[in-house]
Amino acid sequence: MNTEIIISGFGGQGVLSMGKILAYSGLMENKEVTWMPAYGPEQRGGTANVTVIISDERISSPILSKYDVAIVLNQPSLEKFEPKVKTGGILIYDGFGIINPPTRSDIKTYRIDAMNKAAEMKNSKVFNMIVLGGLLKVCPIVSLDGLQKALYKTLPERHHGMIPLNIEAVEIGKNIITETKRTL
Repeated sequence: MNTEIIISGFGGQGVLSMGKILAYSGLMENKEVTWMPAYGPEQRGGTANVTVIISDERISSPILSKYDVAIVLNQPSLEKFEPKVKTGGILIYDGFGIINPPTRSDIKTYRIDAMNKAAEMKNSKVFNMIVLGGLLKVCPIVSLDGLQKALYKTLPERHHGMIPLNIEAVEIGKNIITETKRTL
């Protein structure tokens, strides 16, 4: 198993945190992992992204031009990364941030209304965990147990009380992601 993932969205949406938690989840399950963030001024509202590779074997390079999975949380990210999903790959998008939905028919596309659900929960901080739950439903590359261990490793101890809410958000994400069918 070797899964190459790009996660992209606006700075402040938890893109880099999501990638870090996913990478740590792989480490907790003794997998080979790379985590490569790309940010700068993007952290304050521009587009940021992170590449995560999780594999059962050694990873030759963290530099990728095509991805098995793309998670895009805004329109600029969709426009940039939709063409870079491998044929047969997966594209997950948040319905709130996308005006023109994906158009490719050679990949599987999934919509997750994570921003709406986080607002409904009155906690915008769980947005990225809802998205991560959607990913784990359609591409179960790590277990919930590994994810929970990663949360304890990556979150500061003062936030450990939020871990049950984060796990709840992951479960919600698994329940609200839906495959989209392209209409001609």
